[in-house]
Amino acid sequence: MTTETVLAEIGDLIREVLDGYDLGAVPITSDTSFDADLAFESIDLVVLGTLLAERYGSGIDLAGFLSARTLSEIITLRVGDLAGYVTARLEHA
Repeated sequence: MTTETVLAEIGDLIREVLDGYDLGAVPITSDTSFDADLAFESIDLVVLGTLLAERYGSGIDLAGFLSARTLSEIITLRVGDLAGYVTARLEHA
């Protein structure tokens, strides 16, 4: 599975998590920031983590991925960073 495919699928999952919120003209790209662009809150990350595990299997551990990062890295996390992680885990599964 390519990073571009994973990125598109993660975009769909993000839209599901933020259903009911007006994303307006915010495109979900590899450069989209979870904090600055999408205003993700911690509960949103929990829900996204659950959806990722349901979609890709238990080898995708968003909590583990985030726990290896500093607070600054989490705040600046971009959708492309997550897509890269998921793609790498799927390639090594």
